[in-house]
Amino acid sequence: MKHSYKVIGVVPARMASTRLPRKMLADLHGKPLIVRTAEAAMNSGAFDEVMVATDSQEIVDAVEKAGFKAYLTDPNLPSGTCRIGEVAKLTEADVYVNVQGDEPMIDGEGLRRVADVFADSSVEMATLSFPLRKEDENNPNAVKLVTDAKGDALYFSRSLLPYPRNHEGFAPLKHIGVYGYRKETLLKLIALPACSLEKIESLEQLRALYYGIKIRVLPAAKESTGVDTQADLDRVRLLMSQQS
Repeated sequence: MKHSYKVIGVVPARMASTRLPRKMLADLHGKPLIVRTAEAAMNSGAFDEVMVATDSQEIVDAVEKAGFKAYLTDPNLPSGTCRIGEVAKLTEADVYVNVQGDEPMIDGEGLRRVADVFADSSVEMATLSFPLRKEDENNPNAVKLVTDAKGDALYFSRSLLPYPRNHEGFAPLKHIGVYGYRKETLLKLIALPACSLEKIESLEQLRALYYGIKIRVLPAAKESTGVDTQADLDRVRLLMSQQS
């Protein structure tokens, strides 16, 4: 979908990964994982352009060979958000969307929803959620969130949120780590100092809420399927085989 504003999808990609070394270049049916993710982002139709922001020349080479733009960013940058901010300083767009580099089966419909919501001029930043599975209620790696009446985030936590003192109406949400930002919001956010809540929970999105930046939460069309381990990679390979 084309918008009256320009939307760039940026895929931050670090070479260092502890649980699955060099995972961004792992083979997925003849192409590196990072290239499969960039292709899925482009095929979603959400973006005018898709770029990769990385700390590795090897990743730059793989991405450019596949026909995508890549930016080599400072390896000392603390987060993917900062890498996207570096791209935003060098490019011209109204909205930037952070697409996780290890999700080659990214939710294309969810990406379109994030890109489309910026037609509302009041939206500064946006993200996705999905119903939390029962088995993830006590899983700190499944981040939970609650929203206000407008659908803006009130808080994100690794703890169960809200706590079900009463189970009536209890329908917890899992955060899906896709973020859209207006350019000015992104540049403002990366210039702000880290806050105590962000450090305690190890959740950088809390910085935005702490400093009063609203985050619109939209429903994802499906749950995310990230690649963190060899087992994840094997599962994605099988899923992609079945789809093709």
